[in-house]
Amino acid sequence: MANPNGLPKDFKTALLVLYIFIFTFGTLNVVLMSCMLQSQRHLSFTKVSVINLISVHSFFLLTVPFRIYYYASDINWTIGSDLCRFVSVMIHAHMYLAFIFYASLLIVRYVEHSNQRHKLEFHRTLHATIASATVWLIIFASVFPTFSNFGDKHTDTTPCFHFSKALDDHRAKTFNYVLCTLVILVCSVLAFFQVYFLIYVSKTFGKATCHRQEFWAQLKNLFFLSVMFFSFVPYQGFRVYYVSVYGNTTGIPNTTEITNTKEIQNTEEIHHINEVFLAVTAFSCFDMIVFAGRDVCKLINSRGWFNCL
Repeated sequence: MANPNGLPKDFKTALLVLYIFIFTFGTLNVVLMSCMLQSQRHLSFTKVSVINLISVHSFFLLTVPFRIYYYASDINWTIGSDLCRFVSVMIHAHMYLAFIFYASLLIVRYVEHSNQRHKLEFHRTLHATIASATVWLIIFASVFPTFSNFGDKHTDTTPCFHFSKALDDHRAKTFNYVLCTLVILVCSVLAFFQVYFLIYVSKTFGKATCHRQEFWAQLKNLFFLSVMFFSFVPYQGFRVYYVSVYGNTTGIPNTTEITNTKEIQNTEEIHHINEVFLAVTAFSCFDMIVFAGRDVCKLINSRGWFNCL
């Protein structure tokens, strides 16, 4: 049974639970990692990347309560079409910004492992700021115009977060195909190098591998990469299918194009499934807990929770 905002009850409940979970533990993750950064003095590339990731997660988490409100209510979005569009865009901006910082961080760590004599560090805060700002500007300059031009026109009487009519434009379809392929390809290449470095470390140190710092560094990279695969790859893979289906049905299905009622329902269900996969991308907000590993335990034991707050 569908609600006034267009979502079946089971999908609405699933999305509500997901976003409450994401907001709660994502906020905890941001606070915890902000505390951990206080003990790091050197402005390494890793630290700068982590600072950016915390900022990305923080900005996105500020929009999550609006999604919780929407899925918890039985009415359509009534607090402005511009805010609806902004909240919609932010989850995509969060995903691609986080993806770039993840990929950059892993690539630099792989390069540093190959050449341990050279560690990439920013000698001035200004350089780190310029580098970070450049990435943010590139993503927002790409994501905001794209979704602003291709999005459905939203009113207070229509469901929010429903932008499938954008796929009527062949440019939007091409953009989605290229973006999905690029993300999956980069993740696959990073996975290949990660396996290579794990095998290399294992062969180099033999039985003493588990006691070497190099092994634990690569294990952190592996966990970090796992977060990327779990959060981004399922959505990007399903997105290819979603774009192909909606591209063939001219956005939101109608009876003049699809006479089979069952086919209309199936296509609408694909849209709802896409929303669930999109929500899963926000699980990357838990990345820092995974990335920190044993350092989190040390922080909790040495300082306690309340010392961080």
